[in-house]
Amino acid sequence: MRAMILAAGRGERMRPLTDVLPKPLLVVRGEPLIVHHLGALARAGVAEVVINLAWLGGKIRAALGDGHAFGLRIVYSDEGEVAFETGGGIFRALPLLGRAPFLVVNGDVWTDFDPATLAVDGRWALSPGANAELVLVPNPPQHPRGDFSLEAGIVGEGSGPGVVRYTYSGIGIYHPRFFDGCTPGRFPLLPLLRRAIAAERLYGRVYRGEWQDIGTPERLAALNAAAAVE
Repeated sequence: MRAMILAAGRGERMRPLTDVLPKPLLVVRGEPLIVHHLGALARAGVAEVVINLAWLGGKIRAALGDGHAFGLRIVYSDEGEVAFETGGGIFRALPLLGRAPFLVVNGDVWTDFDPATLAVDGRWALSPGANAELVLVPNPPQHPRGDFSLEAGIVGEGSGPGVVRYTYSGIGIYHPRFFDGCTPGRFPLLPLLRRAIAAERLYGRVYRGEWQDIGTPERLAALNAAAAVE
């Protein structure tokens, strides 16, 4: 099984911390965010992880090396000085990810979610007919309206009375065909998600365990402070 960790972003909201350190190397609960993800992926049976690099990418490469220390193989997709955004970054890395469905994890979230729950018989398990399957979480205080609705396992954009919306966790399984028709360059992921929603090929599940978007220095400090008193 292969996975990709998104680690190329500038981390503007985390400045000044990210002026000298890429956000995935920020320490949460005693270890860098990206090391936490690598450990979870290795325990889930992942053999190879692709990590995209841009801002201060050399520091990530120096910290992680070839992945041997984590029990897996790391290959890097270097995007240069400016990141290709989420959609463009994944598309650029497709030749490294192969033809089978692969897992994508945002490098700037912290969670106790177990990626192994997304696999069956050593493969990432997509629902029949799905081009992608997202892990959704209850909406955090900073994002009360959420991103998507979910009905019978199918992700939508419903809203209004009685509709429950959730936040995309930054974790999802993608089939390479999800990116059909894309061309190299910088582009966001959301239009592709909406295309899959329109085709009813975007599936999802809800995770209610620990999950935090490390989007500001205050959230990082709060998460570490909470861990210190546990």
